[in-house]
Amino acid sequence: MTTPNLRDKALLLHSLHTTDRPLALANGWDVASARIIEEAGAAAVATTSCGVAWSLGYADGDRLPRELALALIGRIASAVGVPVSADIESGFGEDAAGVAETVRGVIAAGAVGINIEDALADGPEPLRTIAGQAERIAAARRAADEADVPLFINARTDVYLRAVGEPEERLGAALERAAAFIEAGASGIFVPGVTDLAVVAELAKNITAPLNILTGPGGPSVAELAGAGAARVSIGGRMAEAAYGVVRHEAREFLADGTCTPAVDGLGYGDLQALFPSSS
Repeated sequence: MTTPNLRDKALLLHSLHTTDRPLALANGWDVASARIIEEAGAAAVATTSCGVAWSLGYADGDRLPRELALALIGRIASAVGVPVSADIESGFGEDAAGVAETVRGVIAAGAVGINIEDALADGPEPLRTIAGQAERIAAARRAADEADVPLFINARTDVYLRAVGEPEERLGAALERAAAFIEAGASGIFVPGVTDLAVVAELAKNITAPLNILTGPGGPSVAELAGAGAARVSIGGRMAEAAYGVVRHEAREFLADGTCTPAVDGLGYGDLQALFPSSS
């Protein structure tokens, strides 16, 4: 059995998915970024798989060892007071049993939501079969139920992101996958690669669960996506990319010219210190 606090956080995470005021997720990748996001007023913190992988020395795409991912999830969940949703890529498991083991680890680490994607990093096809992915989602739901945690399972389909099939076929394919994933136990559906508000509206109208859309620079605002029916809006690896871009800019300048012109206004030492307890 889980603690009431963990169950309460899971229920809170579910309640934050509304079209009136969508859950805006600025994705973090380490403890400091998660604390900064929380301090900025976030109602929840989600991790970004690419940022997490890069910070730990791995490429994105099912290459990060499960134990390293779970350890970081635990550190983030212990450092923030808001609900945490963990990006577990395609589940860190070869089969459904492996996904269930990952979910048990996610819950033990203190997270109350997951992203799980249907993409195949190195397979013969860009996406898992619908039946195969539904089996993995069902295993995740059973593992969460056994732990008595109403885990928010954000089931991602990469039909648009991977440009699978002909353009006119993608909406139907995404809806078919969404319906199967919801039946298997998904709490919400994530469709990255879509920013056309008309397509977002069609997805929202036909998916019987909260819809998550990915945005970024030049993309629709949270308010615009809410108007189209999205209940959750995230920016994925955008902030990790920006942070590492600053590091590259300043490192190159310093090493080439011996000067250090800030690319952006950084946080001061005292501001960062204040985010963390003074004693362990």
